[in-house]
Amino acid sequence: MDVDVLVVGGGPAGLSAALILGRCRRNVLLCDDQQQRNRASQEIHGLLGSNGRSPEQFLRDAREELAGNGTVLIRRSRVTKVDPSGGGFAFVCADGTGGIAAKVLLATGLVDELPQLVGVEAFYGISVHHCLYCDGYEYAGKRLAAYGKGDKGADLAVMMKHWVKDVVCCSDGTEVSGEAINRLRQHGIGLRRERIRSLEGAKGALARINFESGSHLACSGMFFSTGCRQASHLSEHLGCKRDVKGGVITDPVTEETSVPGVYVAGDVSRDVLLVAVALGEGAKAAVAINKAFLRREGLCE
Repeated sequence: MDVDVLVVGGGPAGLSAALILGRCRRNVLLCDDQQQRNRASQEIHGLLGSNGRSPEQFLRDAREELAGNGTVLIRRSRVTKVDPSGGGFAFVCADGTGGIAAKVLLATGLVDELPQLVGVEAFYGISVHHCLYCDGYEYAGKRLAAYGKGDKGADLAVMMKHWVKDVVCCSDGTEVSGEAINRLRQHGIGLRRERIRSLEGAKGALARINFESGSHLACSGMFFSTGCRQASHLSEHLGCKRDVKGGVITDPVTEETSVPGVYVAGDVSRDVLLVAVALGEGAKAAVAINKAFLRREGLCE
């Protein structure tokens, strides 16, 4: 299969790019393994016109919109390999699909490193979160826990005070520096140093954090600072340069990565990690890709 653009990843960034490229009448193959970062969330927040919609419904509607474009093909499969080949890129998918793409857009996103806590999976995306900008607003007037090893939890807890007044920092048995403890005191934030035994609640709603000491902390939710990683090895395999945060670096003029013909959009760039930004980055990358084609075709400078 030969295509103009291979879009790897079917989240907001990849779908947005495919929409623009399809409207530019480019032949696009979008491969999506449906492992989006926010798939556990109940609602999307901070997205104008779609605030409160579920990620599942948002993506379903987006795929239906793309289905009407004859030059865009969506496959539910993971791209396992991409290599430069004859001025383009040879690709292979897990379902056996393969071919050559003139350009590649990586919209593969990130994977959150969930806290290693008993019961966390039942609450993640409902009352245990990674993004204050996405979910902090809903907790006004409630008590929240800030989870992070060492000073990471303290730094997160201080930031959380902007959204809620009642915040407790949980360091899960790890040491917190004296400087961080002073900052917590200055902002009226409690510190629980004990190791956490488990999380407890019902139907995804966190109610309490149980400590190994036998005590517990009643709370309505938890935000964590444990880091995240690239969801795909493809940018590394291709040799795309990264910044200190692990985000793929792009040229401010061409929008390309350090590998000519390879572009990125969405969380893989490690910029602002919001759905609204991912949509914009996908559209911006699509315009850059189409301009590259236009220059090659002698239709623009």
